[in-house]
Amino acid sequence: MNLFTAIEKRHSYRGEFQPATVPEEHLRQIVQAGISAPSGCNAQATFFLIVNEKQQMEELRRIIAKPVMQTAPAAIVVFSENRIVSEGLSFEKEDYAAAVENMLLAITALGYASVWLDGVLRNERRAERIAEVLGIPSIYTVDVVLPIGIPVEVRSQIIKKPFEERAWFNRFSG
Repeated sequence: MNLFTAIEKRHSYRGEFQPATVPEEHLRQIVQAGISAPSGCNAQATFFLIVNEKQQMEELRRIIAKPVMQTAPAAIVVFSENRIVSEGLSFEKEDYAAAVENMLLAITALGYASVWLDGVLRNERRAERIAEVLGIPSIYTVDVVLPIGIPVEVRSQIIKKPFEERAWFNRFSG
């Protein structure tokens, strides 16, 4: 699948997954797409933990009781270090966001589906609980969880507003 097709097909999948496992080779490719994302001042302060063992997935399911997590055969936990890299600035959020988008496109290109879970991590200490269960040191922040699998239902990207309503050349004209 080419890049522009992956962009058109990528959508937030919140349904059930087929019971098939995701091969480690594909999980490595997906995470490599995240590693290859740009990073402010090349600080590379975004990290990835691939979860594909049944026991660890059960722990994640207990913490994130969303339907999409209940049948996901694998997940990628994205975590970061808030590191000052230039003129007192950290690019932590920008860095992990770029990595996650690259991974979402890779997931789509390989025929899987996912959804960017971050809001749910902000309640009930879920991010901290995930860090504890997975042994992620407290200097890092768990930012995003991407459940991954083969979707049971075929879905499409929701309709986006047309170019003319969201983009202009040279001067805002909306």
